[in-house]
Amino acid sequence: MKKILIIRFSSIGDIVLTTPVIRCLKMQKPEMEIHFLTKKSFKGIVENNPYLTKVHCIEKDVKEIVKELKKENFDFVVDLHNNIRSMQAKTALGKPSASFRKLNFKKWMLVNFKINKMPAMHIVDRYLQTVAQLGIVNDNKGIDFFIPEKDEVALNSIPASHQNGYLGFVIGARHYTKQLPISKIISICKKLNQPIILLGGKEDITNALEIEKAVGTSIYNACGKYNLNQSASLVKQATKIISHDTGLMHIAAAFKKEIISIWGNTVPAFGFTPYFPASSSRMVEVKNLSCRPCSKIGYEKCPKGHFKCMMLIDEAEVVN
Repeated sequence: MKKILIIRFSSIGDIVLTTPVIRCLKMQKPEMEIHFLTKKSFKGIVENNPYLTKVHCIEKDVKEIVKELKKENFDFVVDLHNNIRSMQAKTALGKPSASFRKLNFKKWMLVNFKINKMPAMHIVDRYLQTVAQLGIVNDNKGIDFFIPEKDEVALNSIPASHQNGYLGFVIGARHYTKQLPISKIISICKKLNQPIILLGGKEDITNALEIEKAVGTSIYNACGKYNLNQSASLVKQATKIISHDTGLMHIAAAFKKEIISIWGNTVPAFGFTPYFPASSSRMVEVKNLSCRPCSKIGYEKCPKGHFKCMMLIDEAEVVN
């Protein structure tokens, strides 16, 4: 084999978690070209990866890229998404392939009946199983995230109060039920009483402004001010990271940061915990809650109306 295509269309965390597959393939089969197919909106996550030869992108439809992909004449396709779009790509290319084995039924059992048949295996290790037939083994070096020099954030560009060390607090998540209520974030920040940088996207600006107003000068609000690579630079330079179950949590793990991860409606049993972070990292969750997990992804509001999975999070445990 001389050329392999890896497919993973979304999202931030899931794509970051494919990086051990990329690295192991290239390092263990250095003669091969490794290509990656993803959505254009997520290109920045992998375009600086030195183990990749080329990144191919779609806006919405695989048909946009089929002609270009066929010209590459791939020898093998590694499908780490295993959805309709990736199946369309594999069918169009007609090449030998291996597909990531999803565990949707087991997740359904855990969500709906609280019966945990999930393997005690991280998603990264399951991704690597997909390429085991090629003789690829886990090098146990964790996950990668590469920041281009132009996106490295200089410490002298942030407030002087934060230049000698700060905590990074990732305040958002893709779904509401994976986020702490604003009132609890404010309370935790006040109890920490040290420099904190709020991290998040444009969708988090309103909440970040409320937190900043309530907490005061110990807060530097970076939400919406930086692109993903720049936010990753701030994560890299933080002393510790507090985060929900979201993409920046996995980026923090790539930099071996100490992570305090906070879990709401999702559970670590799904296999998406921080992969090889600092050994002092901790997961904070409300255990033995009969309605948890209520979803493998999340909701825009608590289905039960009480939101106990986040409202009962022990703030002292986070602070300590």
